[in-house]
Amino acid sequence: MSSKVNNLNIANQYPLPTPQEILEELPTTFVSEDTVYRFRQDVENIIQRRDPRILVITGPCSIDSLPAALEYASALRNLQDKVSSKMMLVMRTYFEKPRTTIGWKGMIYDPDLNQSFNIEKGVRMARKLLLEITRMELPAATEFLEPIIPQYYADLISWAAIGARTVESQTHRQLASGLSMPVGFKNATDGSINVAVEAIQTARAQHSFLGVINDGRTGVFQTRGNRNCHVILRGGQHLPNYSSEHVAYTVELMKRLNLVPSVMIDCSHANSMRDPLKQPKILENVVAQIRSGQTAICGVMLESYLKTGKQDIAAKGKIFPGISVTDACLGWQETEEAILAAFEQLP
Repeated sequence: MSSKVNNLNIANQYPLPTPQEILEELPTTFVSEDTVYRFRQDVENIIQRRDPRILVITGPCSIDSLPAALEYASALRNLQDKVSSKMMLVMRTYFEKPRTTIGWKGMIYDPDLNQSFNIEKGVRMARKLLLEITRMELPAATEFLEPIIPQYYADLISWAAIGARTVESQTHRQLASGLSMPVGFKNATDGSINVAVEAIQTARAQHSFLGVINDGRTGVFQTRGNRNCHVILRGGQHLPNYSSEHVAYTVELMKRLNLVPSVMIDCSHANSMRDPLKQPKILENVVAQIRSGQTAICGVMLESYLKTGKQDIAAKGKIFPGISVTDACLGWQETEEAILAAFEQLP
C-alpha cells in the first residue's frame, strides 16, 4: 500500500546480510586474530608512550583494487622487518571516504567504481582484504565513518581514525568509546585542535547508544570508554599544523585535561597542501622534533600507493591499479626511501 507520509524519497530498500552472517562466512583465522591482538597491544603501548617507537600509518588514500592493495601490503610487510626496532608500520585500509559534497564514497559503497552501489559486495571485499593482510602478520588501520560498518570488520583492525569531518559528531565519539582498538582523532577541517582533544575526553567516558548488533537487530550498546586515544594533526583551511609550536600547543591542551600527551602528524592533507611529494619533508621535520626531545609524538601518517599521483575514475570503473582515485599519493619507491631515511635519523 502506498503512503502519503512515509519513505517519500526512498527509491528502494533491501536487507544486507547481518554482521554475524558475514563473520561466519568469512571467519578469522588463528593467525589473523593473534596478529590483531598483538599489534593492538603494541599500538596501545606506543600511544601511551610506554614504547618509544613511532607508528607509521601508511597506505592508499582509499582502497580501490584488492590486487594492488595486496601488492602494497606485501612490500610494506618486507619493509617492516627492516625498521621494526624504531617503527611500527600499519597499513591504511580505508574503505569509506567522507565527502564535503559528492563523489566516490569508497569500496564499501561502490566496489565496482561505476555507481552500481553494490554495498553487499563491498562489505565482503573489505573483509576478504583484511583477512589477507592480517594473515601476512601486518596490522591494518581504517577510518570509521558509517556507525554500522564496524560490526562487519572491526575485529580485524589494529588502529582506527575518526576523521576531520566527523570529529565533532556525538555519534562518532560514542562509537570510539566502544571500539576495541586505539583511536586517533583528527583536528577539524578548520584547523581546530581543541575539538580533537575534547573528542578524546568524550570517548574516554561511558556511553549508551543505539546501533545494529551482530544478529541484525537494533540494540543498545553500553560502552566502558576507550582510554587509548590520541590527536592527529592534519592541518586545516590549507594551513599546516605540524610544527614544534603546534605540537607543544596540543600537548598543553591534553595536559590540561589530564590526558597522556600523544600526537600523530598527518604528513598529507592540509599539512602537505595535498602535494604528495611534500610528505617526505614533513616526515623529516617530525623526526627532527623527536631528535630534539619531543616525546609526545607517537607517529606519522602517509598517503602512499604503488605509484605517485592520482587518477580520475574512468567510465565503467576502468582504472590503472596502484594509482589513487581519491587524494594524490606518494609512490612506493619514494615512500620506502622516506621511511628508511627517517629510520636512520630516529634516536
